[in-house]
Order: sequence, then structure tokens, then C-alpha cells
Amino acid sequence: MITKLGKNLPVFGERQSYLSNMIKFITVNDLLDVRSHVLRGGTPRRECIFPTDNWPGAFHLGYYLNDELACIASFHPQNYGEFMGTGYQLRGMATIEQYRGQGLGNQLLNFAIVLLRGQKANYMWCNARKSAVQFYLNMGFELVSAEFEVPVIGTHYVMYVKIQ
Repeated sequence: MITKLGKNLPVFGERQSYLSNMIKFITVNDLLDVRSHVLRGGTPRRECIFPTDNWPGAFHLGYYLNDELACIASFHPQNYGEFMGTGYQLRGMATIEQYRGQGLGNQLLNFAIVLLRGQKANYMWCNARKSAVQFYLNMGFELVSAEFEVPVIGTHYVMYVKIQ
């Protein structure tokens, strides 16, 4: 660390915490442990791969906090119902329990929305777990379906947010 004009400046190559707290594009392999633990109750990794994970246009984001993958989400092009334009489905959003309530999911989702706006996507939608509905409402999503059951996982709702 160098002090200049009363400010601490990073030295090239010196590890700084702000560099280890960031959103990154990640691979399916990177996210499988979190997906398995948080969303599937420890189901084997190979059973946590979604058919859409490697679709053309799909991408995965991870929020790293202190060099630990703390929050994940997957996105792929997929229209929903009668909505017009290009849609993306959000799947598998999860935050490790110890990091919940710190705004990581909010930042990750906002990053994705800005990215997709730049890609000219019109909307994003998801099948939200009942326990996550308030989070998505706070992010500007709207409920667009009645509740439905996903076998083994639980009650869900389809939610939507306009991107542009």
C-alpha cells in the first residue's frame, strides 16, 4: 500500500479486498456446488445440471465475496407466453446462507439486467420459489401466474420484469 495525498493506493500485484468482491462470468462446473447445496439439498452435482445450461446464448454469473463463490444465477434465451420481444429465463439463483441479506443477489441480478439490456433483451422471467417471491417483487418483478408445484422442490410462481 502506498500513501499519497492522504489516501492509501493499491500497489500493483498487492491483493486488495475490493478485487476479491466481484461479479464474474462463471462456468456450470463453477456453480454446481452452490446449486446442489442451496437449491437441491445436497443432490449430486451431476443431477444439478439444467438442460439449458449450455444452450447458445446461456451465461452464468457468480458473486465472489472474499474469494468465495457466494451467489449464483444462470440465464438463457427463452421466451415466455405471449410476451413480445426477446426473453431470458433466470434459473438457479442462489445465495449461500451466511451471505444472505447482504444485497449480493440484488447486485448480481442488476448486473444481469444491465447486461441483457445491452444485448437488446426485452424481458426476463423466472419460476420463483414461494420463499423468494418478495425478493423478486423488491427487484421490480411482477407475478404473472398462479402458484404451481415443482415436484420435490415446492411451490413456485412465474415472475416477469421488463428490461426495455
